[in-house]
Amino acid sequence: MIEGIIVKALSGFYYVAAEGRLIECKARGRFRLDGSSPLVGDRVLCSLDAHGKGRVDEVKERKNWFIRPAVANIETLVFIAANTNPVTDPFLVDRFSVIAAEAGCELVVCINKTDIDPGDALFEVFTKAGFPVVRTSAETGEGTDKLRALLRGKVCAFSGNSGVGKSSLLNVLLPEAHIKTGEVSEKLGRGRHTTRHVELYALEGDTYVADTPGFASLDVTMTNVILKEQLQYDFPDFGPYLGRAGEIAESRYRSYVKLYELSAQHKFWEYKDE
Repeated sequence: MIEGIIVKALSGFYYVAAEGRLIECKARGRFRLDGSSPLVGDRVLCSLDAHGKGRVDEVKERKNWFIRPAVANIETLVFIAANTNPVTDPFLVDRFSVIAAEAGCELVVCINKTDIDPGDALFEVFTKAGFPVVRTSAETGEGTDKLRALLRGKVCAFSGNSGVGKSSLLNVLLPEAHIKTGEVSEKLGRGRHTTRHVELYALEGDTYVADTPGFASLDVTMTNVILKEQLQYDFPDFGPYLGRAGEIAESRYRSYVKLYELSAQHKFWEYKDE
């Protein structure tokens, strides 16, 4: 048996990175029967037949998994923000920080396009909230070494509103991938979505980054419901002040109130990047 990680799923085939190569596999029929189809990001055991054709035989226990986009075992969610066209609403970062907390993921906030605007307000709010924050420029390469260091050895996913430079940053980190990028509409202040399928890109060793249509458009559906009673614990900077007054960034509090109302109506997932 060969152990590896599924890095791409396309047209019924699973592409498993293992032992320094990429193995094209089909899945055992039982996965379809019990509704537990393998996902990109799954650690799997596979075998080869006499003709060298691969088969996924076993999916190892998952750390987490998302319904949309269909991806598993994400350890770090990287939210790409910007303070220039398009300007990122802090609420989007806050919402995604809750998704990360509920999935047991680390959240890294990456402020991109700093060659145009350093995003000082975003940097201050999320640094004080306790998240790792890195400033980058896909144009100049600023901060990309620090971002690479934060990702090292992890399975990660990039997210953020369209047009902030997710694919451009991936092209800086992994030039040989030639990931397609989209232009930002000056009229609408957002970009065209360019990613069409879930794929993990290998940066180095055991470091993988997912660029997916779901994460890119903030259309993320998890397997568990976020309860309004739990929400306060998903804001790490609230911890010291639970049950009493304290100094919390106003934007973080506004986001909490908005998310609490959505959770109370069971509509947490209905927010769209529009």
